[in-house]
Amino acid sequence: MTTPLLAVRGVKTYYGKIVALKGVDVDVADGEIVTLIGANGAGKSTLMMTIFGNPRAREGSIVFDGRDITHLPTHEIAHLRIAQAPEGRRIFSRMTVLENLQMGAVVAGDADFAEGCQRIFKLFPRLEQRLHQRGGTLSGGEQQMLAIARALMSRPKLLLCDEPSLGLAPIIVQEMFRTLARLNTEEGTAILLVEQNANLAMDIAHRAYLLETGSIVATGDAKEMLDNDAIRKAYLGY
Repeated sequence: MTTPLLAVRGVKTYYGKIVALKGVDVDVADGEIVTLIGANGAGKSTLMMTIFGNPRAREGSIVFDGRDITHLPTHEIAHLRIAQAPEGRRIFSRMTVLENLQMGAVVAGDADFAEGCQRIFKLFPRLEQRLHQRGGTLSGGEQQMLAIARALMSRPKLLLCDEPSLGLAPIIVQEMFRTLARLNTEEGTAILLVEQNANLAMDIAHRAYLLETGSIVATGDAKEMLDNDAIRKAYLGY
């Protein structure tokens, strides 16, 4: 079996004495889109943050691209070819679009900054039009584009993308998911995706994991899980 790009094994994460993740196993292969689905509070965002070292996994291991990152500080993880577009966007609102992109490119160095920007503008043409506009004045959809674009400036092999559709109009959501699918097919970027709109997420994903109160309760081919009556009724609402 091919060694996965990301291997999460037996990870337990706590908030104080509360167990948020109860021995989670997740794999993401190179060039694969994997989605995490489940109800609010299931532990999806906690897993994404744990992979990035905050909160820290108390038990288990996280291996990325052959390197154990379980106990690495978050700033060291950020210098590997793994990037995060967190829930809630968290762009630098007082900085311009250009300055946000520069912050994202810090770990990759300045040599290819211009080339990196052109790559971003092909994915998100609107950001080029807003280049000198402050992040906080962008629309919600543009801020989400910027959050993803900032992450991509580090040229990651793996993008952790948490709730990209949150608070966005349906037409913007569709555009966002087309861009993520394009990023995967054209550039081969692996994506670990958390998304409340499970239908959209599973439509572009290769595989899916179903999280329930901190445990993986089902996993498999995304399209097959989408066709599973029990999963559809319990988590997709139809």
